[in-house]
Amino acid sequence: MKIAYFDCFSGASGDMILGALMDAGLSLEVLKKELAKLHLSHFDLQVKKILKKGIGGSQALVILEEDHHHHDDHHPQHRHLHDIKEIIGKSDLEEPVKERSIKTFTRLAEAEAKVHQTSIENIHFHEVGAMDAVIDVVGSVAGLAAMGIEKIYCSPLHVGAGTVTCAHGTLPVPAPATAELVRGKPIYSTGVQGELLTPTGAAILTTLSAGFGSLPAMTVEKIGYGAGTSEPAIPNLLRVIIGEAPYEKDETEKTSGYETDQVAVIETSIDDMNPQIYDHLMQRLLGMGVMDTFLTPLQMKKNRPGTLLTVICRPDRLGGVSDFIMRETTTIGLRWRVDNRIKAHRTIQEVQTRYGPVRFKTGRVGDEIVNAFPEYEDCRHLSLEKNIPLKDVMEEARRCILDARETEDVQRRHDHK
Repeated sequence: MKIAYFDCFSGASGDMILGALMDAGLSLEVLKKELAKLHLSHFDLQVKKILKKGIGGSQALVILEEDHHHHDDHHPQHRHLHDIKEIIGKSDLEEPVKERSIKTFTRLAEAEAKVHQTSIENIHFHEVGAMDAVIDVVGSVAGLAAMGIEKIYCSPLHVGAGTVTCAHGTLPVPAPATAELVRGKPIYSTGVQGELLTPTGAAILTTLSAGFGSLPAMTVEKIGYGAGTSEPAIPNLLRVIIGEAPYEKDETEKTSGYETDQVAVIETSIDDMNPQIYDHLMQRLLGMGVMDTFLTPLQMKKNRPGTLLTVICRPDRLGGVSDFIMRETTTIGLRWRVDNRIKAHRTIQEVQTRYGPVRFKTGRVGDEIVNAFPEYEDCRHLSLEKNIPLKDVMEEARRCILDARETEDVQRRHDHK
């Protein structure tokens, strides 16, 4: 399976995505042929080789006939979502390209509508709805398809810092619409001033990417750099790495039926903290809603015994959890990464045992229960309340869970007849 990985070390925009694909081998002629299927006129697309702080890349240039687009009522500069859906829907593009392009613009409209507290039907697309953005979005989707790329992945998104000036005035970075689009995705800022991640770039990558994190395993075939138009303190380039993913199809078959998501993993090694603090720390972290936290003994430098603190949380909680750890422990630095996770669908049910009710957690893949186990605290409560050995309560709970599973299996087989 051919995959692409977008390395957003300097953010991303629609034209940077197009430039990166062309720099990696997408033919300008092929891209123009795809865009011609939109049946739009009075624009041209060109590509220019450019250097950004010593690194070569390609800059995509959407050239509009300004007078035509500003004054022709049939080609307005600002459009509503239904206008863009109509343009794409009536085009000769392949259906998957149409669907992904419309989905991208719909997410843009939803983000803008939430920011402006209105409906998506009332949203004027200003800069993201102008002709160049239609070209950026459709060109990116069609370009990926033309290159035979089946799946794309993305690094955490560098958003920039400071403010940006747009049609609505001076706004904070990331711009409000961009911030809505990256909900649940890993983002960061190094203090580089300016808008590195635009709404169009955020919409394309968050809509099309199968996952965000470190570079996936692949045999690298092509690398391209797409150049932006600004000049921040770092090279204004978006890197795309294209290659063949080993065993991708086999691994997909193995994970079929399971749920997948991503988690942030935060770690720090500590050798100078009162161990009494760990209990308080872990209880507070769990109270904050982290998914898990655990301690691992270490042998550190100068032969000092230490402890590795590991915390797993949702990527959007990374900032708050990291700040808490820095303030509550003696560490002065953390490591973090985004990991992919495969999991069974989880449900909580309850069985009646001879000692009382006990909740149990199940892991399902489709209709099949692959795991089920009683809640420890429920069993412990009954053990203390009834003055019964804990192991007896747990064994009784497991027996009742097995009986419940057998009853459910019989009912399911009956329903399928």
